[in-house]
Amino acid sequence: MPYRILVIDDETAIREAIRMTLEYEGYKIDEARSGQDGIDRAGRTPYDAILLDIKMPVLDGLEVLDNFKAQKINSPVIMVSGHGDIHTAVESTKRGAFDFLEKPLNRDKLLLSVRNAIRQSHLEAENSEFRERVEKQYQIIGETPVIRDLKEQIERAAPTKATVLITGESGTGKELVAREIHRRSPRATMSFVQVNCAAIPEELIESELFGHEKGSFTGAVRKQTGKFIAADGGTIFLDEVGDMSLRTQAKVLRVLQEGEVEPVGASSVVNVDVRVIAATNKDLTEEMRNGRFREDLFYRLNVIPIRTPPLRERHGDVPVLADHFAALFSAEHNKKARHFSVAARRALEQAAWRGNVRELKNLIERLVIMAPGDTIDITDLPAEFFRAPAEIISGAMKLSTLQEFKDQAEKAFILAKLREFGWNVSRTAEAIDTPRSNLYKKIEQYNIKREGGGAPVGDPESPEQ
Repeated sequence: MPYRILVIDDETAIREAIRMTLEYEGYKIDEARSGQDGIDRAGRTPYDAILLDIKMPVLDGLEVLDNFKAQKINSPVIMVSGHGDIHTAVESTKRGAFDFLEKPLNRDKLLLSVRNAIRQSHLEAENSEFRERVEKQYQIIGETPVIRDLKEQIERAAPTKATVLITGESGTGKELVAREIHRRSPRATMSFVQVNCAAIPEELIESELFGHEKGSFTGAVRKQTGKFIAADGGTIFLDEVGDMSLRTQAKVLRVLQEGEVEPVGASSVVNVDVRVIAATNKDLTEEMRNGRFREDLFYRLNVIPIRTPPLRERHGDVPVLADHFAALFSAEHNKKARHFSVAARRALEQAAWRGNVRELKNLIERLVIMAPGDTIDITDLPAEFFRAPAEIISGAMKLSTLQEFKDQAEKAFILAKLREFGWNVSRTAEAIDTPRSNLYKKIEQYNIKREGGGAPVGDPESPEQ
């Protein structure tokens, strides 16, 4: 599809000359004879670039340009000026114009400016699309009371400069909270720099955080800018801060207290303005008692404490999360949109998610790729998904007799196998090597019901047949 250009000029000869030049290069040209005509056309049609004359009656080029900005018309605008309008043309670039060209127009300069304008326009569109994808990827999904409370805490904390300490189990979304605080803060347009303190070797973490000078240690063949300096003006997210050594903790404390970073091997300090958000899945009060975490650093970080709730405290969000991840991964892997059956949805909601949201996310990605149909049913869930021996043993401690334990274990085993074979009694009985009639008796004895309601447990044949 050819790129579409709008030419706004009150002189017919100028419009005609531009049109002929650009059409010869394969562009599609629309013409506007006045500023108001150009505003109307640009409001109706998205253009890849706009050529706008400065000197026009009624509405001049600057007024038209201001109108474009007010209407959020984002097409790049190239101003066309006479010799005496250069000062005005320069002023127009300060007000948002992409470029300006002087009359009489030079063909090569015209084509170069149009190509550059279109390239920039497409890059901005791609960046905008990328930002939207990133925002979707890092959304905090859910409407249960604990998640509503979490969102309210983020909303109150974000506009401030205060340090934040995010605690919670692995997979509960601590990074999402940190990114959302940054996104809602006055620093949103500046850098968000993430550091996984647990993933960096002890001998390298100081260099990674604070930078180093060339030759400051063996292997330092060039100067390196540290993460704190890279985050100047923005936010630094110290993930797994509980794994940081005491020596490094002391240097981080100095940054928080003085706003000063001392690169390894440097003779002077660098002043930085950085908001610090830290996260850990460790109990830092226990770490302090054992001498592994500095008490003064803890209180510096813990100005605003935020806890991310585990998935077991927000089971009601599981179906919403599952739908969100299914839509995300269906698009990412070029699959048709996947949906969940009532039984599958209920099974997901009732499961014990030891890995929290991360475990759920990974499972949904696997199901989107591997499930054969558009609807993900309970039979598509992996067999191990239903087996919970630890829970059986834990529950067994509450039983009073050996027979009660055997009954509970047998019920759990039969239930898992029925789910594995899609509630087909004949196939399940064959798999566990028991007569079908005996399996029916066990189903009745333990009052096993099929998830999602509907037809009773069984297959087309009745037990008597």
